[in-house]
Amino acid sequence: MAPLDFPALTELAQHLRTELAGKKTILLYAYNGTGKTRLSVAFKDMGKQRVPAALITEAGELILTEDGGAIEVEDAQGDTLYFNAFTEDLFSWDNDLQNDRERSLTINKDSRFFAGLDQLEMDNRIRRLLGRYADFDFRIDTIRWKVSFSRETQVAGERVSAEDIKISRGEENIFIWCFFLAIVELAMDPEIEAYRWVKYVYVDDPISSLDEHNAITVANQLAQLLKREDSMLKAVISTHHPLFFNVLCNEMKNAKRFFLGKGPGGAGYTLREEKGDTPSFHHVAALTELYQAAQEDRLFTHHFNMLRTILEKTASFHGHKNFSACIKQADDDPDGILHTRLINIMSHGNYSLFEPKQMLDENKAHFRKILGDFLARYAFNPELFPPAPDERVGA
Repeated sequence: MAPLDFPALTELAQHLRTELAGKKTILLYAYNGTGKTRLSVAFKDMGKQRVPAALITEAGELILTEDGGAIEVEDAQGDTLYFNAFTEDLFSWDNDLQNDRERSLTINKDSRFFAGLDQLEMDNRIRRLLGRYADFDFRIDTIRWKVSFSRETQVAGERVSAEDIKISRGEENIFIWCFFLAIVELAMDPEIEAYRWVKYVYVDDPISSLDEHNAITVANQLAQLLKREDSMLKAVISTHHPLFFNVLCNEMKNAKRFFLGKGPGGAGYTLREEKGDTPSFHHVAALTELYQAAQEDRLFTHHFNMLRTILEKTASFHGHKNFSACIKQADDDPDGILHTRLINIMSHGNYSLFEPKQMLDENKAHFRKILGDFLARYAFNPELFPPAPDERVGA
């Protein structure tokens, strides 16, 4: 199926909403810097019922409609419960710099994210979910809007509780994630008025700072929750993590799966659907993206990271210990040392996806040679890699 092109995130967000009219879940795979988080915000904003400016006076008062009703400000709240980088910003640390003793996580009480915090036994709901991942405990103070943490340890054979501790960044992330899951469970219950406004759940990369075991656990837990037959919620899940994405694909076989990428020349966005049974299609999509970038002479330093990832996974699939086994050995470099060393150096640099830098011409030539040889060696569908008029790749 040919990819779909979108000039802006608003059009892409609208397309996802249209797809969800006939599907319960959409899975998106995309590299960092593609626009996943901004897409989640665009999706969320599209669900807001905004007050028309013409109905508001200069004094900020609402004008009555023809039937005598008024449009309430609350109507602009939206229909999407989302988890992304902004969700984590709803929590901030108070490190008690004066006494260095009572450290706590402050909650932004003005967010609808916490609408049921003081009345829906959130502590017990979160604790049940958190027990799968963590060995610390917590308590929520709904008067001061703070969360404090504690952990039991063994000291001289006795259990001792350390109070008001500061948990690690990874532990904080998993706590916030379990907080979010508890709210999703509440939103699934039509009897809970505090979250009755939720129609869509949008999750963007919830697994930062987690190891592979927890990545699998998080994906499985999320899939089981969203697959519940008693839920009417629709969901979009986007990620750059291959393992997390693959587990979701295996657990949610009826979900629509897409690879999200930048459009030709880096303008706009493309959405490529995959209908096969194998959830590793994003590696092929990544190859087509690298191939197109090489043809259009827009190779950036971070493309070496993408290429190395593909080489490593290919080597692992074929039973090799090192990705160098997938690099064609030239007559003047029988051990493939040159290109292996180049990829090692270029893929370990501090290359930003948000401020990309063009490769040097010499490195572009090496990159095209490695990529061209790789595509020639392995039997990919040639229709995905049409030759360019100037034959840049593999030249």
